[in-house]
Parts: sequence; structure tokens; C-alpha cells
Amino acid sequence: MKIRKIISKYMIATTLMLVVVILVFVILSHILTEQRQAKERAQSVFLEVESILKENQKELEEVEKQYSQTCLYNAETIAYIIENENVVLEDVEELKKIAKMVQVDEIHIFNKTGEIYAGTHPEYYGINMNSGEQIGFFSPMLEDKALKLCQEITPNTAEGKLVQYSAVWSKNGEFIVQVGMEPINVFKATEKNELSHIFSHLRVDAGVDLYAIEKDTGEIVGSTASEDIGVHCSEIGFDYEKIVKKSESVHMTIKGANSYCVFTEMGELWIGRVVSNDILYNEIPLSVAEIGFGIVVAASILGFAVIWYINKYIIKGIYNINDKLSLIGEGKLNESVDENSSLEFSELSSHINSMVNRLLLTTDKMSYVLNRTNMNIGVYEYNDKMEDVRFTERVPRILKLDLREEKKLRTDKRLFSECIDKIKNNPYSDEEKDIFHFKNRYIRLEEINENGNVLGIIIDITDSIERRVKLEMERDRDVLTGLYNRRGLENILSKLFKEPDMLGYGALIMIDTDGLKDINDNYGHEKGDIFLRKVAGVIGTYGVKKGVSARLGGDEFVLFLYGYEKEEDVLNDINTLKYIQEKSSVHLDMDLIVPLSFSFGYVLTKGNADYESMLQEADELMYINKRERKENR
Repeated sequence: MKIRKIISKYMIATTLMLVVVILVFVILSHILTEQRQAKERAQSVFLEVESILKENQKELEEVEKQYSQTCLYNAETIAYIIENENVVLEDVEELKKIAKMVQVDEIHIFNKTGEIYAGTHPEYYGINMNSGEQIGFFSPMLEDKALKLCQEITPNTAEGKLVQYSAVWSKNGEFIVQVGMEPINVFKATEKNELSHIFSHLRVDAGVDLYAIEKDTGEIVGSTASEDIGVHCSEIGFDYEKIVKKSESVHMTIKGANSYCVFTEMGELWIGRVVSNDILYNEIPLSVAEIGFGIVVAASILGFAVIWYINKYIIKGIYNINDKLSLIGEGKLNESVDENSSLEFSELSSHINSMVNRLLLTTDKMSYVLNRTNMNIGVYEYNDKMEDVRFTERVPRILKLDLREEKKLRTDKRLFSECIDKIKNNPYSDEEKDIFHFKNRYIRLEEINENGNVLGIIIDITDSIERRVKLEMERDRDVLTGLYNRRGLENILSKLFKEPDMLGYGALIMIDTDGLKDINDNYGHEKGDIFLRKVAGVIGTYGVKKGVSARLGGDEFVLFLYGYEKEEDVLNDINTLKYIQEKSSVHLDMDLIVPLSFSFGYVLTKGNADYESMLQEADELMYINKRERKENR
């Protein structure tokens, strides 16, 4: 038997065995890889859930703190009003109007002995600070008139309803004002900590579900599959003992589907990510087939090369081929092998050239794979021995290159490197050093340089950045008027007052609309919203030009003007606001015109100041202005 046939025979047998072994290894490797990636994705989700829980808890604490401050401030405001208009103590309806104006639910007036003798709820008259544990919280105030107390959210004594109470002495020391507010904002912030709420805002792939299982009972308390909430985990296929023992990953049959489950402990819960095997391993058969085909092709080429080795011109052919392959190995993929000393070498040259062409097509294949993803990803590669640059299809799109620019950068690595350096010169922020701003886009750029071999990944994350900016805007803006809300105002003012040299002369103005209740009662809340937007439009004009404007809630607005060179310039703008206060009107529709009426108080400032004290002082002056304007009507 000819050696060529012998070699061929054993090469075929060896190749088949090798293909089987490799394919088994590849299948196992793919399975382990998919499981590892599933664990990584699960850990990413768990970290995101944990981060959201921490952030929501932080927000809840902030809301509770702000609500306590508001409750105490409202008690002081009502004490001030009652002390200056003592007659309202005998008029329950007037007290209810004050409660509605200040936006509290209950007002109770205690005498010096701690007994309720006036307020918005006559049914509570006669209750004293010894009547229950909740109301007894305020009894130390009978001994110390300097105390101002704000109670934690707790059921009230009479009804057991959750209310937050605060109490202060009147300035003349004649009575104690206690206000009660239903903590709606705190309830809303608490709802955001519910796991089902958090799961509903996470991006979950098809065939994947998230579960939260209570440790003590095994009950499902949260899930992306809402129908499973409230049932015991075993009812849909979870083996609770396996979860407890393995606690990380396990195969189970969930709702009739073989699934891969990853769990982690989070407080008193097991948090799990469940993906069906059909989804987890669906790409393995095609991938194995492609690899098997590639192995067969490669083995066939190798077999031909071994057979050609016994021929007369094999050594010379190998030298010639090696010379060409050396150039190709340096990255010069445009080189071709043209050894024609024998038919076999000619065929080998053809196969090598075909293989090089396949390498050249790798970029197109990578482009195809990346185009199948939802992310705008591009990959490029070059080295010191190459003049051209290889990059995938999306690189020109991400970099906004026209055909001429693309061709120049593809054939000149120096120009391409300069383009990348230009991108690196425009970092998005000091915190995110791998994100850059380029041609009105936001690009994440990662580059690896090993011994002159450069591999780079470019990702267009413009949509993600813009969504993040939009979320930050929505967080700090009032939905109805578009002005800053209380949180946005505090963020802006805290930053401005850290640089007092830039403030110059300015003024902080508290504004409260007049007649909003009448508009709501007579024409409906829709007209009331139009009225508020009109007022916000007037105030916002000032804020856009020279300062910051915000709506604190209800019909209460803040306008902070700054950056003036002279105090008289500030007063001129305030006088303009006074003119608007007296002379303007609002078209609520084609035939309905109402006065654009509001009260305001202002505090002038020069450079550094305590803006919280300014807010309080301006608020007091605003109420004085409101009272004076009522008296003059």
C-alpha cells in the first residue's frame, strides 16, 4: 500500500476520533460556559436588586426626614397664624380652612395642662396627654416649653390610623399646637421597596423569571411571574431543600420545564433567577455543528499537507510557503501563496489562500454576530507590522464616517490611531474614564495593546446616557409645571451656595398663588392646573434668565435670583414681579379670564448665606404679604 494511502487511512481514523473527542469537550465546555454566564447574569441581577433596595431605603429615609421637617414646620406656621388671629380657636371651620391651606390633616390645640380644647376634630376635645401611649409622647412639652417634638409615624389614639404628629408651643406660651399628617409620600417610597415592584423594572430576557422566596415559610413573595406570588415554592416545582443546601445553582423542573436556577441569600429571602434549559442551551447545537465542520475542514487540509510532504518538491514548496506564511503571520493578509512546483502544492497554496480569505472574512462574521445583538458594538484590530486596520461593520457607523473617511482610515493605521486619540481627548466625566463624547454621541472605548498588537472595542451608549440624563431630569423636575421640585431646588441651591463669590447680589422669593381653591371649586382641577402652569410660566421666565425657579408643592413656588452686580437691579426685577402680581390675568380658555394673583415675600442676599433660613424668612414675609393684600381688598 502506498504511503500516501496509509497516511490517508490513519489520518482519517485519527481525525474522526479527534473530532468526536473535541466535540464532546466542546459540548461540555459550552454547557459549563452557559451555566457560568447564567450565574454571572444572575449575580449581576442580584447586585442590581441589592443596589436598588439600598437606594430605595436611602430615599425612604430621606422622605421620612423631609416629611418630619415639613410636619414640624407646618405646626409652627399654624401656631403663628393662630397666635396672630386668636379668634380662630373658637371656629372649627376656620381651623379646617387653615389645615387645608397648610396641607395638614388634623389640628389639635392643647392647653397648658395638656388637654385638647380646640382643633379641627371636636370629637377629640377633652383628650389629654395621659390618654394613651401615642399622645403621651408629647407630655415632656408640659415641663419644657422650648421643646419641639415630631413623632414617628404611628397609629393615633382615637382611630388607630397611621399619622405623623408634631407639636410646638405658641410663642406666647399659652397653648400647644399639634398637627397630624397622613404620610402618603412615605407610603409611596415604602412601596418601591417591594420586590415585585423592583422586579417589574428590571430587564429580564425571554424564558427567564425572577423569584423572591421567604426563608421561614418557603412562600413566593415576589416574582416577574405575578401569578406565582403568594404560593408555596414547592407548588411550582422548587425543591426548597436543594435551594438551602446548594444555595447557588441547581437544576429543577419549574412549572413543567427543565430549568437552571441560581439563588442567593438576601436578608430573610432567597432571591433566584430561573432560566429554562431550552433557552439556556439553544445555541449549542448550531455552534457545535459549526465547530465540527471547521475541525473537519482543518483536518482535511492537514491531511493533504502530510501527503504532499512525500513528494519530490515538498521541501522547496514548504520553504516557499513558509516565507509567504511568515508575511501573513505578520498581519499582511493581502499576501497570497502561489507555489506551483507541483499540483499538490498548487492545491495547498489555493487552500491556504482560501483560509487567509476566511481570516479576512472574520471581520464580516464578527459584524454579523454583533449586528444580531441589541448593542451598537464595533471591534477593530491592527499591529505594528500592518499598514491597514481591520474593523467590523458598525465601527464606521458609530464613528459617523462617510465612505471616503472609512476607506482612508481602513488603509492607514496612523490616521485611524489619530482618530481614536481624538475621541480619547473628550472624556465624558472624571468618574467614567472609559466613556467619551464624540460627534454628539457617547462612546465607551476599551483598548488592549500587547506588544504592538492593538485590539479595541467601541460601544455606542448614547441611548443609555440620554436615558440616564432624562431620569435625573425627571427626578428633579415637577411633572405639572416643568419647574424644579423641592429635591431639585435643594440640589441646585446647595451647589450655588458652596461658591458664594459667584452669587453676587440676589434675592430668594417665596410665592403663593391666590384664588387657586376658588378656580378648582368653580371650574374644576383641570383649570386649576392651567392656572398653576401659567404662574409657573411667569416665574420660570425669571428663572431661565437669571436664576432658579421651583414648585415646592400645591400652589407654593420659589424663585431665587442671583448674579446681579447691584442691589437696585435686584429690586427692579422684584418691582416688575409686583407689577405682574397686580396687573396680570390668565386665559383659562377662550372665554374664561381670571386674575393672575399671588402673594410673595423676599429676602435679599449678598454672597454667602444660609438658604434654608432665607426660605423660612421669605415664607413668613409671604404670609404677611398675603394677609396685608386680603385686608386691602
